[in-house]
Amino acid sequence: MTAKDQGGRGDGGGAGGGDGRSGGRLAGKVALVTGGTSGIGAGTVRRLAAEGAHVIFTGSKAEAARALCEETGARFVAHRVQDEAGWAALMAEIAAEHGRLDIAFANAGVEHGDGNIEDITLDGWNNVLGVNLTGTMLTVQHAMRAMAANPGGAAGAIIVNSSMNAHRAMGNFMAYSVTKTAVLALVKSAAVHSGNRGYKIRVNAILPGVVETAMITNLIQQSGDPAAARAAYEGMSAMKRMGQVDEIAGLVAYLASDEAAFISGGEFLIDGATTAGMNGV
Repeated sequence: MTAKDQGGRGDGGGAGGGDGRSGGRLAGKVALVTGGTSGIGAGTVRRLAAEGAHVIFTGSKAEAARALCEETGARFVAHRVQDEAGWAALMAEIAAEHGRLDIAFANAGVEHGDGNIEDITLDGWNNVLGVNLTGTMLTVQHAMRAMAANPGGAAGAIIVNSSMNAHRAMGNFMAYSVTKTAVLALVKSAAVHSGNRGYKIRVNAILPGVVETAMITNLIQQSGDPAAARAAYEGMSAMKRMGQVDEIAGLVAYLASDEAAFISGGEFLIDGATTAGMNGV
């Protein structure tokens, strides 16, 4: 852990009612979201809390986290997923406070330092792999260990945020593409292991396309031609639009719920048919 914890209102105030008393299909479940201070992560914190879960989220943006805690009633713990030493303390804290873990969303990811195969530095490669692959492995590992110790038996749902780029690699973001492909094998291996152990712990991956996060919106606005930039992003999908954060969070919530009780080892594209195929000429 790298900073003090931040907690939401204990009375369950805020839009999400994150104390688990608001009802919903995730009522009373305990959820961990990594990389939860912005983008898809923050949207998922909001969605899981709104559906009744007790949410703990991690990241490094303390100011953004403070506002999200106030809004949702979720609790923030400053932690970087690649920090192996910090995992034991984080999981011990969740166990002490809630006595269980039911949901984990391995969302944290970076692109900083990435490049093409000729230009990427070893430091850049190691930075991307450290967060996107090693950090994801540590998330799945510690979540499964915690869920295996749940009162009443080993059960839970782990969701990993991969990318459509697992199937359509980018020439200029090579390390990112590699990691998003690799985590699919991680998910499938963990799902098989869970079944071998007799656990009711499900492990799945989501593969979003271009999503209209604040980061993408800023990139569009800062471009020389915002209209053209928006058209380019929207044109990637056969549906001619970008995905919305709440649409991605909705898929996470479904996979975390008991409605998905027989779904494990799966990969779920949510990209508006971007990777589905192509037109002939």
